[in-house]
Amino acid sequence: MLRNCIFVFAVVLSASPLIAGTTGILEGKVVDKETKEPLIGVSVAIVGTPTGAATNEVGFFQINNLQAGTYDVRFSNIGYQTLVCKNVDVHPDLRTKISIELGQSAVQLGEIEVTAERPLIEKDITSTNFSVNAAQVDRLPIRNVQDILALFPSVTAEGNVRGGKTSEVVYLVDGLPLQDVIGGGIGTPLPKSSITEFSIQSGGFEAEFGNALSGIVNIVTRRGSDKHSITVRMEKDDWIAGSVNRQHNRFTETELTLSGPLVHGKLYYFSANTFQLTDTRWWQDFDNFFASPISREFSGFGKLDFVVSSRMRITGQSVYSLHDWHDYEYSWRFNLDGLPKRNRSSYRTTAILSHTVTDNIYYALSLSHYYLHSMIGEDDKSSIPLTPYEYDFFLEYVVKGSRAWWSDTKQKVYTGKGDLTIQPNPRNVLKFGFEVNQYDIFNDLVKYEPQRTYFGKILPDEPLLNYSSSYHYYPRSGSVYLQDKLEVEADGAVVNLGFRWDFLDPRSERPVVEYVTPDSSSGQYQSQVTRFVPASLKQQISPRMGLSFPLMWNMVLVMNYGHYFQFPLFDYLYSGTNPQQIRSGVNVLVGNPDLKPERTHAWEVGVKYGLDEKTALHVTYFKKEFIDEIDSKTFLPSKARVAGDYGFAEYVNNAFANAEGLEFIVSRNRDERFSGSISYSLMRTEGVSDYVNQGINLQQWGFPVLNEPYPLSWDQLHTLKISVDARLPWDLVCNAVWTYSSGKPYTYFPTRDGFTADDTTRAFLPNNARLPSNNTLNVKASKKFLLGGLASFSVYADARNLFNTLNPRWADANGRIGGQLADPSAYYDPRRVSFGVRYDM
Repeated sequence: MLRNCIFVFAVVLSASPLIAGTTGILEGKVVDKETKEPLIGVSVAIVGTPTGAATNEVGFFQINNLQAGTYDVRFSNIGYQTLVCKNVDVHPDLRTKISIELGQSAVQLGEIEVTAERPLIEKDITSTNFSVNAAQVDRLPIRNVQDILALFPSVTAEGNVRGGKTSEVVYLVDGLPLQDVIGGGIGTPLPKSSITEFSIQSGGFEAEFGNALSGIVNIVTRRGSDKHSITVRMEKDDWIAGSVNRQHNRFTETELTLSGPLVHGKLYYFSANTFQLTDTRWWQDFDNFFASPISREFSGFGKLDFVVSSRMRITGQSVYSLHDWHDYEYSWRFNLDGLPKRNRSSYRTTAILSHTVTDNIYYALSLSHYYLHSMIGEDDKSSIPLTPYEYDFFLEYVVKGSRAWWSDTKQKVYTGKGDLTIQPNPRNVLKFGFEVNQYDIFNDLVKYEPQRTYFGKILPDEPLLNYSSSYHYYPRSGSVYLQDKLEVEADGAVVNLGFRWDFLDPRSERPVVEYVTPDSSSGQYQSQVTRFVPASLKQQISPRMGLSFPLMWNMVLVMNYGHYFQFPLFDYLYSGTNPQQIRSGVNVLVGNPDLKPERTHAWEVGVKYGLDEKTALHVTYFKKEFIDEIDSKTFLPSKARVAGDYGFAEYVNNAFANAEGLEFIVSRNRDERFSGSISYSLMRTEGVSDYVNQGINLQQWGFPVLNEPYPLSWDQLHTLKISVDARLPWDLVCNAVWTYSSGKPYTYFPTRDGFTADDTTRAFLPNNARLPSNNTLNVKASKKFLLGGLASFSVYADARNLFNTLNPRWADANGRIGGQLADPSAYYDPRRVSFGVRYDM
């Protein structure tokens, strides 16, 4: 009853007209070019939309609730020449300020066009925020959202943001999460052409953003305009194949983008669809087992915008993806058809109402349904073989048999979300918001794995470990937030204060399990459920605060502090809590519905300084404390005979970590010929657990559970990133990104036979050595040809790892990159060069 009351209370409290992080404010002042006097009644219009405003008695105008993106803005007034300010960038939750001078004209002349200049230092930002717009996304050597994320400071190639795990980043598309709530990460890929702005907040994110510890990725999508347009793009890395070029993945990507009006001034459409085929970098081995292609992925995004009036808009959109592929493991290269086939499909449908009630009050409401279905294996689960697969004589390669792994996972998420924004005065913005989620989580898993030594050798005489489980639950979560952003004076200090309350109701009962030995002769433990205990409601209050303070006209001090949290992935809550005895044995890893949210206390301080009119320097120090991290803990003594010799384990909140770092960024903007940035990050991340299953593995291998912090496996001490965007002779556009990073940690604990350590008296210290450093250069060059005034044709080349550098990603306990097999997957991708063509009309 208490849980239901709290849930209803949350809905009622937030049910007033209250989407986060998708709109911004455009404001500025218009004056006479000669006299510098303010102009009253100047018409300000967003070209191609019905949105606009007029200047007041001091020449000031403000347009609220404007979707993030790049616009042309027209200024017109009787007796003055019309001016169009092009490429004005509007960013989510920020103010874009422009100053306009209109020249007098006795007769009507043609429009004057000027290009807007992005502010060198955005003074109303109290967090660490980086962004790229649609034009930049098109020029960058990237292929997906994860590639964009890796471009920014203090982000690893795998997507760790400022020392956090990859699962600690939330992905928002038009203000709504697009998450895999069982496995973590982004749930559905987006076509590149659907992105109008991609931004990442790596520190100090505001109260409207929750359920993330390390970063907020906010993607704002494109919408149709008054002009029909079509873009067709095709890219391949094997235009020249055969013996001449074997450095390819047999990769082909085609993309079709359409947009325009269905009813002028009222109804607009946008659609982007991508189809990818690839045989992966392992096609030489795959050719022996499967027909091409090895991976097929079809993904897309569609949107309809209905303009009810100049103040109200209704949007319907859909995101979808269909993906099937075969896995690859080097130790299975002679038996790849023994690995189960993978399939993943998803879609999200969303309806959004955006309404500007008055010039100072506007709100947005949204409803969405997200469905994600993942399959591992093709046959019925009853056909999964339990006989151990066969290795060669040296226990290195799998030569016969199939992996005992089958899974059917479904997740449905029903979301209601909204934001209400009130501006009591031009310098103060109040935001209220809510979010309610109802989940339908289903997972049926059959998985048996052989026991291994720490060094990776299997133990053929030991029984298989049973990781099977089956569950179906209907949890719910919700949140309410309040945020106040105040500009103390014009172009002065900005104070940002906020509070957020979140809850998660697992809506499950946790079985209390005892393990007994009814048959003393066999010594086999069996589970016995003695009773059920209802899982408790989880809730969290998170204060956030930020300050941006000008020290000089070209220098700003930024500080922020906040408590952040993230609810556990549902697999950690429910796995094994309702075990089905599909085969003999007991599930060795049990979920815990009473896991607490993982938490982070973080603060940062930084300085932004304008070196000249085109160049800025940003220096930021940050510190983060991770609390209640999830690990696994063994509950039976090592002599227990359940699925091995160490007992069973349960997920618990007993791990912690710390991260701190210093970021230096020099960026150059406002230059059409040459722009870019240089960033250097000095960072350290230490903790007591690398991953959630570490506790159970340490127990299996006979090592003690560690309580002293050590460098975590994604600890990257030094990272240098240089990005250059240049317009070369003959109208060539070139974008190059070079990344250098010091080596990540690994555990040096040598062995000769793969079963015992060389020195058995040596203490086991995780991550006590470092891999060699990595450096990668990615380059994309393009050339556009105009076909009259209505169409264009472009060709481009995209080179990844241009110098074919061997960049290590892991080493075995002897320090050998790739281990005893010299596994090439121990290195990041080698050089790949693709060529593409594009037609725009």
